Amino acid sequence: MFKNHPKGLIPAALANMGERFGYYIMNAVLALFLVSKFGLSDSTAGVIYSIFYCGIYVLSLVGGLIADRTQNYNRTIQWGLIIMALGYVALSIPVFSKVSGDGAWWGILVFTCVALLMIAFGNGLFKGNLQAIVGKMYDEFEAKAAEEGPEALAQAKDKRDSGFQIFYVFINIGGLIAPFVAPLIRQWWLKAHDFIYNADMPALCHQYLKDGIVSTKFTETMELAKTAAYQLVDNSTFCQEYIEVFNQGIHFSFIASVVAMLISLTIFLATKKIFPQPAKKEKTAVVEYTAEEKAAMANEIKQRLYALFAVLGIVIFFWFSFHQNGQSLSYFARDFVNTDSIAPEIWQALNPFFVIVLTPIIMWIFSALTRRGKEISTPRKIAIGMAIAGAAFLFLTAYSYIYNYPSATAFRAMDATTMAAAGLAKSGPMVLIVTYFLLTVAELFISPLGLSFVSKVAPRHMVGLCQGLWLGATALGNVMLWVGPLMYNAWAIQYCWAVFAIVCVISMGVMFGMVKWLERVAC
Repeated sequence: MFKNHPKGLIPAALANMGERFGYYIMNAVLALFLVSKFGLSDSTAGVIYSIFYCGIYVLSLVGGLIADRTQNYNRTIQWGLIIMALGYVALSIPVFSKVSGDGAWWGILVFTCVALLMIAFGNGLFKGNLQAIVGKMYDEFEAKAAEEGPEALAQAKDKRDSGFQIFYVFINIGGLIAPFVAPLIRQWWLKAHDFIYNADMPALCHQYLKDGIVSTKFTETMELAKTAAYQLVDNSTFCQEYIEVFNQGIHFSFIASVVAMLISLTIFLATKKIFPQPAKKEKTAVVEYTAEEKAAMANEIKQRLYALFAVLGIVIFFWFSFHQNGQSLSYFARDFVNTDSIAPEIWQALNPFFVIVLTPIIMWIFSALTRRGKEISTPRKIAIGMAIAGAAFLFLTAYSYIYNYPSATAFRAMDATTMAAAGLAKSGPMVLIVTYFLLTVAELFISPLGLSFVSKVAPRHMVGLCQGLWLGATALGNVMLWVGPLMYNAWAIQYCWAVFAIVCVISMGVMFGMVKWLERVAC
C-alpha cells in the first residue's frame, strides 16, 4: 500500500492526521454545542455552522495566495497550526452562558465566534497548502521517473491517485477517534455532578427558563437526566445546573484539540526538510518562444482552468449534501434515532471508520481494473461518486416515507404517549449505518480523487491557489448548509432528504456529460 511512494507522504499524512483529530473533536459537537450552550434554534446554529465551515474553505484561497506569493509553503503551514491552536485554547475556556431571558449571553457567543474565526483562518493557511505540498511531491516523483523512461513515468503517474487516497485515510484515522472525545468527557462530567446524559434535556431546560413551560415531556426527561443522588431544589435551579455542567464537559474536550495541534506541529517541524522546499531564485537562461508556442501554452492553461472550474461547479453540490453530517444528519441522530446508549455526535465516527475500512478495498478494485486495461478516469469516478451520494439520500427518503416521520419540530414536541398513539417510534441505528456507508463510498470516489485531479490540472505556478479553489468550492457548498436544518424542521423529513437526492442526481448527470472532455484535458 505504501510501497513506491514519495518518502514525504507518510510524514505529511501524520501531520494532517493530528490536525484533523483536533478539528473533528470540535466539529462533531459544534452544531449541537451551539444549541445546548446558547439555547439557539437548530436553524440559527445551522447558520453559524455554515458560515464557519464556509470560512474554513474561503480562507484556504487566502492561504494558497500567501504560499504561492512567498513560495514558502512550509512557513505558511506552521503559522496555520499555531493560529488554530490559539483558537482551540479560546474554545476550551469554560465561560458559561447566562441562561436567562432569551437563553443566550451574546457576549460569550461573540467570543465563541471569534475563536471559530481563528480556527478557520489557521485551517485556511494549513489545509490547502499541505495538499499542495503532497501534489509537489508527486510532481518531483514523476519528473525523476521520466528520466528513467516512459514505462517508469506511467507507473509513477499511476501512484498519484492512490497517494492521495492514502493521505485521505490518515485524515480519517484522526476523525474516527475524535467524535468519541467530547461525548465521553461530557458524560463523565455530568456523572460527577449527579446527572445523566440526555440529548433532549438542554433544549427543554432552555425552553423552561425562557417560557416556564412544564410539559409532560419535560417532567419525563428531567427524571431520566438526574441520578438518585441528585437533590432537586426546584426546576429552575436544576435547569441552570444541567446546562452549565453539560457544556463544561464540552469545553474541556477542546483541550484535546489544543494538544492535537501541538503534536501535528511537532511532526511537521521534525520532518519538514523532507518536503519540497521553497523555490530559490536562480538566474535562468531566457527562452524565446514563438507566437504560436505562446498561444499553445496559453490555450493549454486555459483549458486546464476550464476543466478545474467545471469539476468545482459539481463538487459544490456534493459538499452541500455530504456535510449535512454535521447538521441535519446530526439533528436526525439526536431526534429520530434512539440515543440512550450512544450520543448523537458519536455516529459521525461511522464516516471515518468506513473510510479506513473501504479505502484499501476501493484502491484494490481500481488497481485491478487498471491491470486489466479497464481503468476508470478520475472525472468518471467523481461522476459515479455523485450517483452513490444520491443513492444515500434516496434511501433516507424512502425510510422516512415508510415510517411516516413528520417534521422534526412536530416530532420533538411529542411525548411517549403521543408518539405511541400516532404509531411513531424512534429509529434503530441501522438507518444511520446504511446512510453513512453510502455517503462514505461516495466521498472516496470524490474527495481524495478530486484533490488528485486538481494536482494534475493546476499550472505549476498556481498550485496553492488551485488547491485553495478546490476548498473554495467546498466553501460555496458549505455556505448553503443552513438550508438543511431549515427544511428538516419545517417539512416532513422525507422531503428534506429528497431535495438532497435530486441535487446529487442532477450533478451526476452533468458530470457524466462532461467526462470525455475532462478526460482529454486531464489525462
